[in-house]
Amino acid sequence: MHVFVALCDNVNQGIVPVAPSLGNGDDPERNLYWGAAFGMKTFFAKSRDWRPVDSKTPSNKSASVVLERSIFKHRTRDAFLVAEAYRGRYIKQATEDFLAAASGTPGESIEVNADGKRFELHLAGSANLIAFVGHDGLMDFQLASIPTQRDEEKREAIILACAGKNYFAAPLKATGAKPLLWTTNLMAPEAYILSAAIDGWLNHESDEQIRVRAAKAYGQYQHIGFKSAARLFATGW
Repeated sequence: MHVFVALCDNVNQGIVPVAPSLGNGDDPERNLYWGAAFGMKTFFAKSRDWRPVDSKTPSNKSASVVLERSIFKHRTRDAFLVAEAYRGRYIKQATEDFLAAASGTPGESIEVNADGKRFELHLAGSANLIAFVGHDGLMDFQLASIPTQRDEEKREAIILACAGKNYFAAPLKATGAKPLLWTTNLMAPEAYILSAAIDGWLNHESDEQIRVRAAKAYGQYQHIGFKSAARLFATGW
C-alpha cells in the first residue's frame, strides 16, 4: 500500500485554519495529518496491528518536496504500508503523483528488512492499494493534465479528502482505478479511517463492508452517530 499524504498547511491550502502547530506544512512531526495523534505516522506507529520498519533505500523524490517517509509492516501478515509526507505547499504534486500511481505509472522499488527477512516493495502504480490523504486541493487548483490508464491492471484507490467523490471523479476515472473508498462531504481525513478500511481490504471483505468499517471508525473517533458518518463515505462509482 502506498499512501500520499499532503501535510495540512494553513498558508498554502484553502482550508479553514487549524492551530498553527497542526497547520504548519513544513513541520511533519506536529502536523495534523502526520505527527499529530490521529496523523498517519503517529496513529500507525501506535497501532497494535502495525509496526514501523526501516529501509536503507533513500527516496528518489526531492527532500524539499517529500519531507518524510514512514514504512509499516502488519504484525501478522506480510503486508506493508508506505506513507510519504509531502510539504504542504506541494499538495498539487502530491495529487498529481497519486493520480499517476492510480494510472499505473510505476514508482521506485525499495528494500526493507522485517522479521528476519528481506522484502522488496514496489511503489506507486506497482502497489496493490493506493491512497491520498489530506486537503482536497482540486477545490483550489486545476490539473494541467490528467494521467490515463497505462495497462490492464485493476487498481483500487482510497481518497480521504473533503468531498473527494465530487472533485476526484473525472481524473480518477481517467486513470482506470476503482474508487474503493472516498468521501461525499466535508470531513477530517485522519488515519483511523484508512486503518479501518485496510483491515477490511486485507480480510477480502466486500466494498460495502469496507465502507461501513470506515464509517464506524469515523463515528467512533468523531463522536457522531453511524448514520451521519455513513453519509460521508462512498464506494465505487
